[in-house]
Parts: sequence; structure tokens; C-alpha cells
Amino acid sequence: MPLLKKIKPDWPLLVLCGVGMYLLFSFISITIAQVFLAAALIGWLGFHIRTKRKIRIPGFYIPLLVYVGLSLLVSLFSVNPGISFLDGREMLLYLIVPIVFTGFVSLKGLVTVNRVLLISFAVTCVYSFYYYAFSSTPGERITGFMGHWMTQAGLLLLFCSLAAALFLFKKRIIRYAWGGAFILGLPLILLTLTRNSWVGLFAAGVVIVLLWKPKALLLVPVLAALFFLVSPGYIKDRVISTFDLKNPTNKQRFEYWSAGLKIIRDFPLHGTGPDTVEMVFQHPKYGLSEIARSNVHLHNNVLQIAAERGLFTLTAWLVFVIWLCVDLLRLLKRRDGPVFPYAAGALAALVGLFSAGLFEYNFGDSEVVVLFLYLATVPFALKRMEEESS
Repeated sequence: MPLLKKIKPDWPLLVLCGVGMYLLFSFISITIAQVFLAAALIGWLGFHIRTKRKIRIPGFYIPLLVYVGLSLLVSLFSVNPGISFLDGREMLLYLIVPIVFTGFVSLKGLVTVNRVLLISFAVTCVYSFYYYAFSSTPGERITGFMGHWMTQAGLLLLFCSLAAALFLFKKRIIRYAWGGAFILGLPLILLTLTRNSWVGLFAAGVVIVLLWKPKALLLVPVLAALFFLVSPGYIKDRVISTFDLKNPTNKQRFEYWSAGLKIIRDFPLHGTGPDTVEMVFQHPKYGLSEIARSNVHLHNNVLQIAAERGLFTLTAWLVFVIWLCVDLLRLLKRRDGPVFPYAAGALAALVGLFSAGLFEYNFGDSEVVVLFLYLATVPFALKRMEEESS
């Protein structure tokens, strides 16, 4: 017993391992990943309690907290408060921001943990290509270990944004591993047949190239055209369908957007309540076809948040997006040091996720949101540690 009393938990190590294992399973199992994220939270709390260290948050986290508070408030007025409050549990995952921001004690530790993403991607890469080659049917949408192709595509979009930035802007030999991963990630995104992620990837690519060599921006449409030409026929058909207004899925999106505007008009202040929009748009007055009513959201972040949480909550979310964008641009003013590559990747991920979110409710996908918040926080954590060490 006296020996046990002398043993003191290494809280920073628990944070390091917890976040590292979360990243390891981010492409493999969200359930296991969340367990390790909870372990990282315990380590973060223990570290702050033991050291009596003041809890700090990056600026962009303030409007996100307001978004959380308003989401809980409008749940009181939900058409089904039980479901809305239950949905609020997912917002606990937003705690990854303070965990990453102040939970690491060394710059080297955070950079090393970030590389675990490469391992997670490698596992899903091998599995996805194997499944595509030996088990899939022509035109099947590849999901990897995720339960849905939208989630797989969202994760790959974020990963490719980071990988491209680290390849172009880091100087160590590890950059070539990130470059190889980026090249492998492109066909994986194509195989999900998820058009919104393609739009997001194009937008993220524009950001990366602008930060790298603006004149090379002319190559982006050329490379996109090359990918189109070498793609299988069913992928080409999927791309072409994007511009076909008579395509059934495109017509459904117009139905969703029209219904969303009507719901916002009926519930402008508090919305229908988190996770209840699909209950409300079943009403014939919103004009959705029978097939469209079988879905669960409005395929647009702005419309979905406004419809289920109200215009005030939407405003908080938009402020969060703009605040994060401005803060990242400030970090990008200095090109030397370890912060720039991660800030570039985070900005590309933000622009890519927002662009894809014009056609999909990707901010409602917890797996995608947590990885996005992790990537968004890393450059600010590096900046904090850089300032403290100097």
C-alpha cells in the first residue's frame, strides 16, 4: 500500500496516449476511438488538477461553446425534447479542442502523435483497396471500416487536406510519407462516389495551391480533368450527373432545400429541435416526395442547423467558422517554424468541409467533426507551446 501511494499517474502521458490511440482508430472504429478520447479527457483533467494550471481555450472555441449552449437551450422547445437532449451528448466530443490545446507538454509529442494518422489511414487504405479489388461489385460505394460512404469520404477529405499541406510545406523526410498517403487517398475518395466530398477536395486543393504557388493554380483543373479521363465509367457517370438537373438525387436536394426554407420560416427562433427535422418534414405541406421523406436531414449544413436549432444558433456556428478562418490566416503570416504546415492543412480542411457541407450535413457526422476539430486545434496548440518555450 505505501508503494501504491507513491505511484503518481503520468497525466500528460495519458493525454498523449489517449489522443494517439484516438487517431489510430479514427478511420477504423469510432466506438473504440471515443473510448480513448475519454481516456485523454481524464488525463487532461488530472493534469490540470495536479498542476493547478489555468484552463485555456483558443479563441475560435468561444462561438462553438455558444453554439453548444444555444443547442441545449432550444432543445427545451423541441418537438421532441427527449431526442434533442439525447442528441446533445455528441457535443461532448467538442472537448477535444481544449484537450489538444493545453493537454500536451511538448511540441515533439504532439507532432509525433499526429503521425499516428498515417497508420490509421494505411490500415483503411489496404482494407478498402482489397475490398474494391476482390469483393465489391461494379459501382459499389466503398465505405472502408465506416458504416457509411459519406463518413468515409468526409474523413478522407480531411486527411487529404492535411497530407497535401504537410507534403508541400514540411521539410523533413516524413513529408514523402504524407505525399504518398495523399496520392493514395485521392482514388479512395473517388471510390466513395460522394460528389460533395469531390467538391470539398477541389476547394481544399485550391487553398493548398494558393498557399504553395499561386501560379500553379492553373494545374488544378488540369489534374481534375486527368483524374476524370482515367476514372472508370461509373465514376464518370457520377461526375456528369452533378450537372444534370433531372437527376433524381439532384432533384431531391432541391426538395430538401425548399423544405428547409419553409421549416425555418415556421420555426425561425428555436428550430424544430436538434435531430428532429426529419420528424417535421414528413408533413405534406413541406412538399417532399415519398423517397425524400425517408432521409434524415436536409443535405446542407446551413439549412439543417437553422431548421433544427434556429437562426441564433446558426449565427453562432457561422461566427465559429469565420473566427477559425481568420485565426488560421493570422497563423499563416509566418511561413517558418512548425506551425505553418498544420495551419495550412487546417485551413484547407475548413474550406473543404464547408464547401462539401453545401450539399451534405457533414457537421452532423460525429466522426468527421471530431477529426476536423482536432486538425483545427493542432496549429494553435503548436503556437502555444512555441510561445511558452521561448
